[in-house]
Amino acid sequence: MFRDIPVRYIGCTHRAVRPSETLKAFGDKLSMIGVTRITEITHLDRIGIPVFSAIRPTAEDGAVSIYAGKGATRTQARASAMMEAFERYSAERKPEDETFTAHPEDCDGLDPESLILPGSTDLKSELEWINAENLTGDEEVPVPANAVFHPYNPPEGCMSLFRSNTNGLASGNAREEAIFHGLMEVIERDAWSLFEARRGPKVEVDCSGTDNDIISGLLEKFHAAGVEVTLVDLTADTGVATVAAVADDTVLRDPALLTMGVGTHLDPEIAVIRALTEVAQSRATQIHGTREDTVRAEFMRRAGYERMKRLNRHWFSEPEDTITLDEMEDLSTRSFRGDLEITLRKLRESGLEDVFYVDLTRDVGVPVVRVIVPGLEVFSVDPERVGRRIRSSI
Repeated sequence: MFRDIPVRYIGCTHRAVRPSETLKAFGDKLSMIGVTRITEITHLDRIGIPVFSAIRPTAEDGAVSIYAGKGATRTQARASAMMEAFERYSAERKPEDETFTAHPEDCDGLDPESLILPGSTDLKSELEWINAENLTGDEEVPVPANAVFHPYNPPEGCMSLFRSNTNGLASGNAREEAIFHGLMEVIERDAWSLFEARRGPKVEVDCSGTDNDIISGLLEKFHAAGVEVTLVDLTADTGVATVAAVADDTVLRDPALLTMGVGTHLDPEIAVIRALTEVAQSRATQIHGTREDTVRAEFMRRAGYERMKRLNRHWFSEPEDTITLDEMEDLSTRSFRGDLEITLRKLRESGLEDVFYVDLTRDVGVPVVRVIVPGLEVFSVDPERVGRRIRSSI
């Protein structure tokens, strides 16, 4: 069912076209979704890695209206912020969305329990459903709308299963590209959740021998600014490379700047780049946020730098082992169809048979999907939801 969309851009990430072409293709549609401006916030931090924000005042209640974008180049960061805005717009419920309500027992759809529900969830009420495509069975299957829309407000008489989030929400220059990146995100959150719940083991990724100029350049920017960055291998049993970048600002010793970023990709180098640019994004948005939110800033100052490091010692302790970047397996192809087929195979090998997506492409024509993989953990985004994969590993 996948078209053979080639990967034509390999840099900060893998895309079907260059970031400049994405900006050209979709930039004039921003006003249609209520984005008033895209602004650069790189200057808020001293690192110098590009970070942009897209501002959309018309976001629905319960959703944020400022979206960050990152990249090793200004063009990539701007495109990232722009596409994030399209994702958030597309995830909001629209009049044309075809949903229906039914009690789980009366609906031949996805078992809500497979989505890992909070312990207090009682499935006595009706749910709202929407049809999704099963990538492994090529069939339509109803899934809870709570797992698709964000923010989610159920119809009268229906219940919410959990706090809605954006896990698996992704955009692309083509549908296949969007599905692939949605898959990378749900795999990333699963691996991150497993590490967070187990609080280890910490395996450091050594990039000292890399010949990737983008990685070397990013690491040098952190080093020059006096910010220590540790790369941690979070790769779980799916075998898809997942890397966290943990930043410790030893100059400012600001507890609010003990930040991290996580990246997942079939190509470990891309996973590292995504982690490094995301931790730079986390720093810039944190600085911007604490300038606006003095209450949060005061709380972080009271908590203290050393205490925050102790509370998160699984990130800041000495590593239990080290792996070189070259030792991490590159599973990527130069085709999104090939990448999708490999990813689905790796999920099946981990016992995850079903993969669903809902096409959320809206009137603006920017491909957006929500990917759902029942059984993958979401503890990192919602600590109330703990599934079998975590329980069997701790």
